Amino acid sequence: MFGWKTKTNTLPRRMMEQTGPYDGGINTITNGLIVGTRIATSMGWHQIDAIAVGDAVLTFDYGLQIVKNVSRSIAWIDAPWTAEHMWPVHIPAGALGNYVEMTVLADQGLMIESDAALDQHGDPYAVVPALSLVGVRGITRQAPPQKMEIITLSFDAEQVIYAEGNVLVHCAASKMSLDTMLNGGQGTYDVLFVTDAAFLAERLVVEDHMASNGYAA
Repeated sequence: MFGWKTKTNTLPRRMMEQTGPYDGGINTITNGLIVGTRIATSMGWHQIDAIAVGDAVLTFDYGLQIVKNVSRSIAWIDAPWTAEHMWPVHIPAGALGNYVEMTVLADQGLMIESDAALDQHGDPYAVVPALSLVGVRGITRQAPPQKMEIITLSFDAEQVIYAEGNVLVHCAASKMSLDTMLNGGQGTYDVLFVTDAAFLAERLVVEDHMASNGYAA
C-alpha cells in the first residue's frame, strides 16, 4: 500500500545522510534523538533541535553539564522503503516513563532499572540498546513513515540525559582520549551487547508481571 513495487529490489537501502560537514569518516550514526524530542535543561524542557553548544543539560549522574558538540543527520532517507533491519524502535507513552510516544534509533543506548541488572552487574541501572527492549511494555520496531532529522549531543564525558519525562538516554563524549580514560573523573557507561541486554529485557517482563500480581521481584 506504500508503493513497494514501484522501487526495484536492487536499489541500496540507505540509513543516514549527514547534513553538517563531512570529514571523510564512516558515516554511521547510532545515537541521537529525533527533532522535536524534549530534553531537560537548565531552563526547563526544550526541544533537542533548540539546543546549542554551550547550553547546560541535566544529566542523570552529574547534574547540569555543558554541551560540547551538536551534530545533525537525516535518518531513514529511503522511508517508507527502509529495510526492516534498519527500522527504528517505537516506545509507547509510559513504557519507560515517557509522557508521549517516542521513536528512537535501534542502537540508541537507553538506561533501564532492573533487579536483574543489580544481580548481574552490581548496579540496578544498565545501558542497553533500544533494540533489546522490543517486546517489553509494548515497545516495537516500526517502519519509518518518512525521513527524519536526528540531533546528536555530546559532552566532555559520556552522559545520560532525560528525554520526554524519565527516559534516560545515553550520550557519547565529544572526544575519546587516553587522558580521559586514564584520568577522567566522570566514569563511562558500558552499553551492553544485545545478547546481555536481551536477558535484562526478559527479566523486566518477569518483574512487571510479578509486580502486577502483587509479588516482589
